[in-house]
Amino acid sequence: MTQFEHDSIVPYKESELTKKQQIAEMFNRIAFRYDFMNRFLSAGIDVGWRKKALQQLKEENPKMLLDVATGTADMAIMAYELLKPDKITGIDISEKMLEIGKEKVLKSGLAPYIELQSGDSEAINFPGNTFDAVTVAFGVRNFEHLEQGLEEIQRVLKPGGRLVILEFSKPKITGITQLYNLYMKIVAPQVAAVISKNRKAYRYLNDSVQGFPEGKAFVGILKNLGFRNTSCKKLSLGICSIYCGIK
Repeated sequence: MTQFEHDSIVPYKESELTKKQQIAEMFNRIAFRYDFMNRFLSAGIDVGWRKKALQQLKEENPKMLLDVATGTADMAIMAYELLKPDKITGIDISEKMLEIGKEKVLKSGLAPYIELQSGDSEAINFPGNTFDAVTVAFGVRNFEHLEQGLEEIQRVLKPGGRLVILEFSKPKITGITQLYNLYMKIVAPQVAAVISKNRKAYRYLNDSVQGFPEGKAFVGILKNLGFRNTSCKKLSLGICSIYCGIK
């Protein structure tokens, strides 16, 4: 199985825990401020990104949807509002994030349609060919073994099912690139240190974005794993990308 640079990028370099364990610990620590930080650091643009990603599934009309790395259930809740599937299952390795997500699902009245449970992207606890569609919003960078996580997603997708991934990428426009790097390396960690009391989590965000095989490289990985009709759509001058593939 191929090792990628981002597979070894971790939040706490001094820790002896595995990447997966560190990611769970990191999100447990920042869960209480996660939603606020998303809105604040992206100036609310992340909401529009999620909508555009989910619109890739409009024609599919999925009945059974899996949201991997569901976190606080933003993607799962929006998926129900936009797509109205029969059932959405969200999985995540962070118990604190799931606790907040479950509260949000209850408050939104969507508990009959959305189920959140502890789950590992690299060992998804469902039989093969279960889901019509799978979504991952800002989660694949956190996989400890990228190919293994994508292979598991492919396994649980039904033949013809669509994978939609929303992930950060690096803008390539002169001037924008420099501003982006300044923001990600200095501004975001400084703000995070004040608001979430966790500078390292947002340093990891930048490090993992820098090391992630984005754009054509990521589309190539999907193709090599057997996904067809693969695509990459860049958003907001290349700050974010939507990747799609069909089993």
